[in-house]
Amino acid sequence: MTNRDRVKAVLNFEMPDDRLPAIEWASWWWDRTIMEWQKQGLPANLGFHDIAPYLGLDQHYQFWLPHRDALCPQPKFFGGPIAEDEEEYEKILPHLYPDGDVDRQLEFMRSLKAGHDAGDYPVWFSLDGGFWFPRTILGIENHLYSFYDQPELYERILNDLAEFQLRQLEKIYSILTPEFMTFGEDMSYNNGPMISEDCFDEFLLPYYNKVVPYIKEHGTKVIIDSDGDISRMVPWLKRVGIEGVLPLERKAGVDVAALREVHPDFLFIGAFDKMTMRESEEAMREEFERLLPVMKKGGFIPSVDHQTPPDCPLERYHIYVDMLKEYGRKAVED
Repeated sequence: MTNRDRVKAVLNFEMPDDRLPAIEWASWWWDRTIMEWQKQGLPANLGFHDIAPYLGLDQHYQFWLPHRDALCPQPKFFGGPIAEDEEEYEKILPHLYPDGDVDRQLEFMRSLKAGHDAGDYPVWFSLDGGFWFPRTILGIENHLYSFYDQPELYERILNDLAEFQLRQLEKIYSILTPEFMTFGEDMSYNNGPMISEDCFDEFLLPYYNKVVPYIKEHGTKVIIDSDGDISRMVPWLKRVGIEGVLPLERKAGVDVAALREVHPDFLFIGAFDKMTMRESEEAMREEFERLLPVMKKGGFIPSVDHQTPPDCPLERYHIYVDMLKEYGRKAVED
């Protein structure tokens, strides 16, 4: 099967005829990891998109569409605001929702169409979600207060966001049909969701109800990207048409086997405990053994549960890729 066929099969709860996809979903490689691997023999002249196939992984392409232009004001400190009220939001609007910046990125997508349609690789895209994007505008602390202190501003931001994204989606589907997409959200941490179900229903549900149906109508699977323990949130997500979640962080307490029992129709990507990669080959094999029963049930692409850490030796990562394919073959065996 082709790379694209394998991904499409798993996303449709079908089994590929040879093995599961072998991808690292977080394809924006951590710069510290790459620097360490270059010291250990990774060629320094590899382009960004050349790293995965060099390491033996299946090729795939992700497009994270820009929601701010390069001249947008930056926060004065990490997690700080760039606008604190509606007046300041008005001032930065010329730098938000940059159609032109998206057009330039989609030209690259257009260049990939022939290979995508031939099955050489799947394509997916990411959008800033209704929790993520307002946080980048209002800042981490102010964002959490804004549900109560500035609900009108929050709703305005999400209306603007939805309109912008629907424009971009029309452009994407004029080029090709991506296999899946993610809403970047990061709205959970190790103790669960950062917001209540009531807040989700009041603010995020209307936003998702505008954008998600358009994506699903075009045949792209809709997935949430959220760190932390998303277990309690899955029923909320399903109500708005979300079909899956990544990266299922093990150290946040996520148990993919337990989630599969409760949600047999939900897609999962990730779940491999990245901390085992710094330990030993034996620890990685034990982790694959933990995941294998879920891999056999379908609808699950095993991958690192976040970016590969820089203290994973390059030689061990090669072993990890070999194991990923080995257990990918075991998963499809009768």
